[in-house]
Amino acid sequence: MPRRIGRVSEASAAPARTRIQREKREIILEAALDVFSTHGFRGSTIDQIADACGMSKPNLLYYFRGKEDIHETLMLRLLETWLAPLREFDNVGDPLTELRGYIRRKLEMARDYPRESRLFANEILQGAPRIRAMLEGELKQLVDEKAEIIRAWMRDGKIARTDPRHLIFAIWATTQHYADFDVQVRAVLGPDRGGDGRFEDAARFLEQLFLNGLSPRS
Repeated sequence: MPRRIGRVSEASAAPARTRIQREKREIILEAALDVFSTHGFRGSTIDQIADACGMSKPNLLYYFRGKEDIHETLMLRLLETWLAPLREFDNVGDPLTELRGYIRRKLEMARDYPRESRLFANEILQGAPRIRAMLEGELKQLVDEKAEIIRAWMRDGKIARTDPRHLIFAIWATTQHYADFDVQVRAVLGPDRGGDGRFEDAARFLEQLFLNGLSPRS
C-alpha cells in the first residue's frame, strides 16, 4: 500500500544530514526526476535511477529506502512548488492584475519545470495513488479558499460571473499544456515561433483570452 503524502515537510521529517549526504541526495533526486518524468513511477526502477546518477544500487539505497521513498520526496517538493502561485493569489489587489500574475507564474513554471510537470501528470494519469489524500485535502481546501475570493469579486461587480473552480481548472490546463506537450507546441509553431519566445506569445494570448472574458459587463 503506497504511503499518502501529507503536509509534513522533508526537512522536518528527516534527521539532520551532513553536507555530503545532502549533496548525494540531491544528485539522486535530480537523476530520479529524469527517470520518473520519462518512464512514470511504474516504468521506473531503482537500477535505472542508480545508473542515471552514476551510483551503485547499494550506495543509492544508503540514502533512500527505495523507489517509493525517492518518488515521495520528489512529489512533496513538486507540490510545494506547484501550489505556491495559487497560495499567493489573494483579494488585496485588482482582480484582473491578480489573474494576470497567476497566469504568468503558471507559464513560467511550465517553462522552468517541464520535468516536474510531466512527473505530476504521470501520477494523475495513474489515478494519483500516492497523492490522492493531498488532492482531496490540502488542494481542495486551497481551491475552495481561492474560489471564495473569485466569488467575492463577482459579487462586487469587479469581474464577470463564471464558475470559479472551472476558471482555475482552465488556467491549469492551458498553462501546463506548454510543459506537458512542449514537443507538439514547438513542432506546430515551427522554427520561426517555436523558440523561447513561445512562452511570451502564450502569455499574451492567455491574458487576452481570460481577462477579456472576465472583464465586467457594462
